[in-house]
Amino acid sequence: MKFTLSWLKEHLDTTASVDEIAETLTRIGLEVEEVINPAAKLAGFVTAKVEECEMHPDSDHLHLLKVNTGSETLQVVCGAPNVKKGTVGIFAPVGVVIPCYNEKLTVGKIRGVESFGMLCSEKELCIGEDHDGIISLPADTPVGRKAADVMNIDPVFEISITPNRAECLGVRGVARDLAAAGLGRLKPLEVKKVPGLFANPVEIRVEDKDACPVYTGRYIRGVNNRAETPKWMKDRLAAIGLHSISPLVDVTNYVNFDLARPLHVFDADKLKGSLTIRMAEEGEKFVSLEGKEYTLDNRSLGICDDEGVQCLGGVMGGAAKGCGEDTVNVLLESAYFKPGCIARTGRHFQIESDSRYRYERWVDPNSNVMGSDYATALILDICGGEASEITVCGEENYKPAPVCLRPERVKTLAGLDVSEDEIVRILTALGFEVSRENGCLKTVSPTWRGDIECEADLVEEVVRMAGLDNIPALSMPADEFPKQTLNPAQRRAVTVKHELAARGMFETVTWSFTDSKLAGFFRKSGEAVKLTNPIAAELDEMRPSLLPNLLLGAGKNIARGAGSVSLFEVGPEFFGRRPGEQKLAAAGVRCGMTAKKYWQGGERAYDVFDAKADALAAIAAANGPWDNAQVTTDAPAYYHPGRSGALRLGKNVLAYFGELHPSVLKAFDIKSRAVAFEVYLDNIPLPRGGAGKSKKKLELSPFQSVDKDLAFVVSKNVPAASLIAAAKNADKEHITDVRVFDVYEGANLPEGKKSIALGLTFQPKEKTFTDEEIDALMKKVITEVGKKTDGVLRR
Repeated sequence: MKFTLSWLKEHLDTTASVDEIAETLTRIGLEVEEVINPAAKLAGFVTAKVEECEMHPDSDHLHLLKVNTGSETLQVVCGAPNVKKGTVGIFAPVGVVIPCYNEKLTVGKIRGVESFGMLCSEKELCIGEDHDGIISLPADTPVGRKAADVMNIDPVFEISITPNRAECLGVRGVARDLAAAGLGRLKPLEVKKVPGLFANPVEIRVEDKDACPVYTGRYIRGVNNRAETPKWMKDRLAAIGLHSISPLVDVTNYVNFDLARPLHVFDADKLKGSLTIRMAEEGEKFVSLEGKEYTLDNRSLGICDDEGVQCLGGVMGGAAKGCGEDTVNVLLESAYFKPGCIARTGRHFQIESDSRYRYERWVDPNSNVMGSDYATALILDICGGEASEITVCGEENYKPAPVCLRPERVKTLAGLDVSEDEIVRILTALGFEVSRENGCLKTVSPTWRGDIECEADLVEEVVRMAGLDNIPALSMPADEFPKQTLNPAQRRAVTVKHELAARGMFETVTWSFTDSKLAGFFRKSGEAVKLTNPIAAELDEMRPSLLPNLLLGAGKNIARGAGSVSLFEVGPEFFGRRPGEQKLAAAGVRCGMTAKKYWQGGERAYDVFDAKADALAAIAAANGPWDNAQVTTDAPAYYHPGRSGALRLGKNVLAYFGELHPSVLKAFDIKSRAVAFEVYLDNIPLPRGGAGKSKKKLELSPFQSVDKDLAFVVSKNVPAASLIAAAKNADKEHITDVRVFDVYEGANLPEGKKSIALGLTFQPKEKTFTDEEIDALMKKVITEVGKKTDGVLRR
């Protein structure tokens, strides 16, 4: 929300400085984002007088001037049509930066004549929109004065408005808050009651009174939309970033930002038949002011004539019935639309507008007639014409429910001592009706406040005005901290996050929604959990997996030049609409190389085994049976066949891991190989009793371990994990580690066979192994592997 100092003073009688206003705004909850002072850009600019003015010898529109700057007289070439001898203007000497162009001024040569500076227009100084001529100051303006001291330059405030403070989306609402905070007096709002000179010729009907409780329309005939918008209005609109379009549009924009009262004007001569406020028909077309066509549904509120929807109520006007230079007769709309209806329509069609921004938060339901009168008076003053009687459909009878405030609750809820009389003063200044009843303050909020629902809301208002800075700072008592409330499953999720971060991955927190076009790759069941009212078109489905959003993040990082990306997230995946139809998962994606280039080498691309290691580490961090998990090759179709797998505990899937399918990566525009894992934390059994699995006593053997290697010839379809499991089971007490260190297929092996070499570690417990005992252990391994895998010792 932006406004100028002079605009604020139209509603607030104050002598406060810009700094005092900015400090107070932030203190009362209207955080100041920026104060823009155009005068700061005018360093070096001075007032100057044209002593001589002649035509340029080689041009029919340029003038050759002698300009007195107070310290010297300089030759200047100027093309402004309003320049003449005696003109006092703003002079830019060589070396200053012209604000409009953000370029330093140099000595110029224009058609053979040198120019040592320039006389400036308002637009060139960024203090207005006028570029038709140079600034012309009063003739008695002293020469050589700083431009910032002479010009009436308006500072611009930009403040951040929280969603509950919709009334402060108008300058008057901001002024009211400042007055209540003691920074001046709120001026009375003078709204000229415009009498109707004739009946409104346009019939208006409201069919959907739930979405539009009140609608007013006023016919104004004989307007001149070619008239010039007043300079004060154009300057204020320009200061907040709105360009002047036409007097009719400028008036509606001005009232929107002045009083937070959206309006709309139709070219009445273009309307066909009566005006009807109704829900659009399914598939009905609408072309907006921006020229974009929308296909509406039956939940979109339309302002319609006999030819169809001509305006999306409270959101955006249509192109067909809008006002132009030739408009003579207009219909002025001032209405109250329900916030929920406007928010839904705006989000569904992704239409942003200043009117929507206000309606979906709160617009005073009883301000429709007032807003119409206020705008009508401005239109008649600027464009001329005659106004009809106002047509009002519905009643302005909104009455907020009373809310009681116990004065002592300000102290108990906010820790601030505020007297009862001061509480009454603050609330009254903010527009509340306050009466004392049985030790409580019975308050009725003004109709422009739609956010006051309970006692705590009133406490907030009092504390804002009393000053958040005045709340005393207290240390929390160390002996009263609450006990830990995380349950075992929640603690487990935190532990998994720490483990994955320790493995060099970066945690992300993404939306629980994703793009249904991309989610289709990852649905493990046929049903898509679609959203009825998504916040964005590309976020229209509850995510069936964490991977789509992780891949989108990885793709964006790669596109921005990241060579290697490792991201993970712990969160829910959704597979149904009913409560409980979701599961907690930890998923991660890795792309690129495991390390940066080094002269000794060592870097390689991430592969399926990195993803498997991540999955096993996550299961271990969750206190799950990582060492007993069986590896199978039935990963979902979005993984690469033959380069992926599943970790199971019986039929229970603990995790999927592997390289992602090329077709999936292509859909995400990722050109490099990517590996991923998904660990289903809800599928990992929690420790019984909630106390956690007790660790075995650490027993360190004083005897030297023995490492031996055995190579087995097995069928090609026998997984290495089967050999490892068989070798471990041969003697669980003395065999402490089994690992694969070589796999060979080729010459000197039978057809359909492969060789897998295992490294085994034997650990004695009571005494050092003899050669006979080591041979016995190796025979146990050979026998067990042969029994479980049909493997034979390679000779």
